[in-house]
Amino acid sequence: MDQASLIDQLRLEREPERAPRRGVLWGGASIGLAVLVASAATYVLLPRAVPIRVAVAEPLPASAAAAPSSILDASGYVVARRQATVSAKITGKVVTVGIEEGRRVERGEVIARLDDTNARAAVVQARAELGQSKANLLAAEVAFANAIPLFERNEQQFAHAVISAQAFDTAKASYDAARTALDVAAKAVEVAEARLALAERNLDDTIVRAPFAGVVTVKAAQEGEMVSPMSAGGGFTRTGIGTIVDMSSLEVEVDVSENFINRVAAHQPATVTLNAYPDWAIPARVIAIVPTADRAKATVKVRVGLDVDDARVLPEMGARVAFLAAAERGDSAPAAQRAVLVPKESVQADGDTGIVFVVADGGVERRTVRLGAESAAGQIVLAGLAAGTRLALGDFELLADGSKVRVEE
Repeated sequence: MDQASLIDQLRLEREPERAPRRGVLWGGASIGLAVLVASAATYVLLPRAVPIRVAVAEPLPASAAAAPSSILDASGYVVARRQATVSAKITGKVVTVGIEEGRRVERGEVIARLDDTNARAAVVQARAELGQSKANLLAAEVAFANAIPLFERNEQQFAHAVISAQAFDTAKASYDAARTALDVAAKAVEVAEARLALAERNLDDTIVRAPFAGVVTVKAAQEGEMVSPMSAGGGFTRTGIGTIVDMSSLEVEVDVSENFINRVAAHQPATVTLNAYPDWAIPARVIAIVPTADRAKATVKVRVGLDVDDARVLPEMGARVAFLAAAERGDSAPAAQRAVLVPKESVQADGDTGIVFVVADGGVERRTVRLGAESAAGQIVLAGLAAGTRLALGDFELLADGSKVRVEE
């Protein structure tokens, strides 16, 4: 065998190429599509990091930390414990009115006068009747004085049998009648004096006086109108002359939820802020807790007295009361128990408690804290946070306990 034959034996015969099968191509495409769907599902189902901003809880300044902190806030209104709608004691026509809104009056000052024509006539008549009664008493006294010696003489004559028993009985009857007439005349004088006193009292009732010192807030009657304490306000008859308020008796009434009434006590310090003067903190104290609850509102009424007397405080003003608790914790208290200051937008407030989200290890932790007063600098947190704690700022609806977050500048 020659060398060319050997080389031909070593040559490999290649099979002709065949066209690829369609099923193989579709299988590869299906596998790729499944991979893409799984990747998309993984992207959708796996939790994504929520973008947030971060704030840091700051320790309170020494002056603020030493000051009392609010443990409960409530809204109410300024009321006067001493006010009266002054009216006449009798029905009559108003002759003069000496008050105007805003004018200060003193106790016993005349604020109005009613028509006293009939009352004066009644006084004159009562005085005349008293004079007549006194004249009758004088006549009775004279008659009794004359009857005394006659009766004594007849009594002696009867004892010595000088006169008959019938004559003595007649003399005794005259004596008894004179003494009875004297007693009746004396009682008539007392009745006349009482009638005169009543007439003078009716005359005095035509003068309306201020029952206490205060400021006139309402002028209800005018000259020429009829006033009556028994009127129900119908027709053209007034029931009062005006309303007087004792400004020194102003206080604030607030409704406290019965769930938190255990945080309020008598003589507890408080701070009142009027809606009209939001930057004016008025020192106050708890006067009393009204010992009954409102079933419909589930609240208890609390009376708060003001420690200052200022003309800016007016009845029916809206007010907000912050009930205070003196700071009793010192520097030795644990850091978690010291009050801190946080931004208002980092807290979901609900009464005297709130919810914050603490940022740690790429996620957030939902935490309940106890809130104090709110100021322009931020929200005071009394318990639940330590200074330096990082808090989430963002859309709280996207956050939950354990949510992954991404901090943004």
